Amino acid sequence: MPLEKLRVFGNPNIGVYIFTNNNVTLVPEGVEDSVKKVLREVLGTDVVEARVADSTLLGVFVAGNDKVVLLPKTAREEELDRLRSAGVPAKIVQTTFTALGNVILANNKFALLHPELSDSEAELIRSELGVPSVRKGALARIPTVGSLGVLNDFSGVFHPDLSSAELKYVESLFGVRVGTATVNFGVGFVKVGLVANNNGAVVGELTTGPEIMRIMEILNFSKA
Repeated sequence: MPLEKLRVFGNPNIGVYIFTNNNVTLVPEGVEDSVKKVLREVLGTDVVEARVADSTLLGVFVAGNDKVVLLPKTAREEELDRLRSAGVPAKIVQTTFTALGNVILANNKFALLHPELSDSEAELIRSELGVPSVRKGALARIPTVGSLGVLNDFSGVFHPDLSSAELKYVESLFGVRVGTATVNFGVGFVKVGLVANNNGAVVGELTTGPEIMRIMEILNFSKA
């Protein structure tokens, strides 16, 4: 399970541009071929160019798991059609928030949601993701839970402000082992600089050697 450093459009904040699951990785239109090559090799997925809500910030606006890729209500029908024509199981979900990548923290087992989503919105998201249950709540007193961590089906990397009790709570919810780390030379909002699935991970180019070692330890890549 490899890990590589990457920039997108010269920017080390790769997580705002990229969404991945274990089948497909979405990247902005016009991204460099060299970036797509690294993503295919490291994440082991197809790579599909996309725009969502007329934006390149796919990691901010998109959430999901292997069953579905969720787009916000501001996504255009032609954007949805383009993803579906590429074989991506995408759906537009009608919720109060549009930055779904920041308000939904999900893998194939569970989802933790922004606490201000309504019960009906939470149930809609649960149904679309195909997970047995979801929960609403904040972590480290921050409601944008999707921005605080990166999960696959085995492990998760989270913001260093999470307490030990919160880490145990997350482990119990998602059924994975978790730990804390930073990216891009000290950034705690790890999703900004980390993209991972069950096969591998990419980090922002400013991520230091010690940060990479910590991330690899949490994701168990060092033992792959």
